[in-house]
This record gives sequence, C-alpha cells and structure tokens, in this order.
Amino acid sequence: MEFGRGMRWLGLALAGFAALNAAAPSPARLALRSASALVLDQSTGQTLLEKQAEAVVPIASLTKLMTAMVLLDAHLDPRELLTITAEDKDDLRHSRSRLPIGTCLPREQALLLALLASENRAAHALGRTFPGGLPAFVQAMNAKAGALGLTGARFEDPTGLSSGNVATAWDLALLLEAAYRYSEIRDFTTRPEATLQSGRRSIQFPNTNALVRNPRWSIGLSKTGYIEEAGRCLVMQAMLANRPVLVILLDSWGKYTRLGDANRIKQWMEARLGARP
Repeated sequence: MEFGRGMRWLGLALAGFAALNAAAPSPARLALRSASALVLDQSTGQTLLEKQAEAVVPIASLTKLMTAMVLLDAHLDPRELLTITAEDKDDLRHSRSRLPIGTCLPREQALLLALLASENRAAHALGRTFPGGLPAFVQAMNAKAGALGLTGARFEDPTGLSSGNVATAWDLALLLEAAYRYSEIRDFTTRPEATLQSGRRSIQFPNTNALVRNPRWSIGLSKTGYIEEAGRCLVMQAMLANRPVLVILLDSWGKYTRLGDANRIKQWMEARLGARP
C-alpha cells in the first residue's frame, strides 16, 4: 500500500470511522456467529459492518501479527539459526506442536511457521532470542501498540496463549492495516503451506486459514487464533466486491463458524455492493 494512502486511512481510523455505509446490514441479518465483528473498506476507512467492535476481548494467536512486526522492526539477522528448547514448550495450555525440542531453523523460517501455521514454539523462540529476552520483547510489543493507537490492546506474551493478550476489533483493524505494510507478513500469512526439513524428516505445515486455499478468495493477509477464552478468531485483508477490505471476526463459537461468517460477509458484499464503483 502507498504510504500516504495508508496514513490517510489511519487518520480516519483514529477519528473513529464516523461514516457508516447506509446499505450495511445488521449483524443479525447476516446471522454472524462471531461475538465481535468489523468490516472496513481499507481504502477509505468506511465501516461496512460492525458488531460489538469496542469490546476488549482476548485475541489468542492474532497476537502473532504484533510479534512479527516487532521482530521485523528490529532488523535481526533472518538467517541466524534458532534452536527450539524446552523453554518454548507450552506449559500453560499444553498445546500441540510439530516442532520437536532441539529443532534448529533460521529466524525467518520460525517467523514463517509462527504466522502461517500459528506455531507457538516458533513464536516463543522468536521472543526468547530477542535482545533482552522475553521481557524486552513484550515491552516492545506494548510500545508498538501505543504507537499505533491501540488504546484497548495489551500484550503479555508473543504467542497469544495468555488470555491477558487483549484488544478490541477496532484495535485489530489498526493492527491489521499496519501489518499489511510488511511484505513478509503478507507473504508468510497467505502461503497455503510450508515445509520444514528436520534431519531426514520433511514436516508439512498447512496454513491455519483454509480460505487461503480457496480460489474464490483473494486474500492479502490472514491470521487465525484460538484459545478457550477467545473462541475462534480470524482477521484478513481481502478483495471483496472489487474492494480491499479488512475483516475482523472474534469469539466465534464453532470450529468452522468463523469461516462461515467470512463467506456470509463475502456473499453479502458481492450481492449488494458488487456493482458499485
């Protein structure tokens, strides 16, 4: 995105996105299953749909978008080898990982797996090996949130496993817009899958968002998240009805309902707004 246009969008966002689309449906009419939802025209900041977008809620692995930005801002050597250690195990929720203890991989590949496959061990290793360690990394995350104007956001860890990582849908719109300016984040979050060569083993990591493999979708950035307190979450930049839009879906109660909500929004926009310039 052109920087000037991005800054104009940010100004609109910080002003509250006052202009509402008169044709926008109520969330009830779309039967959205997500507790919080927000859809914005990325070019103008215009609100197309809003549902409880000011609620401060846990954001789970959506956190990893902030993790990626902080890491990329630090300009660390992407080829430096990191080792997954016992410190990177999830002792809070005991979530599964396909990265065995002792795995060595370049920092860039750890970032790829953290974004594409939402690998918690990879994200934790990125924070652990940051100059100053995890405390410095989390401090940088919160400083970045303040600089972006994320007034409801707070971060406690780089993975999103902590329910103390919270934000509003409006905060996440700003976060998503900022993340979209990083070519690495756009690339890594929209690859269908990644492969890690570990010794003689080849380990496949599919993208956690099945929509990136759907030819009917044109997605420029994507991230999913889940912990019990946050429900199923999904944020995306995508082209819908020939418009670049930001989609934020939080606390969806079923395994596939966030994808269903995204498809309902897509169908509505194509039916009602597709003919608009």
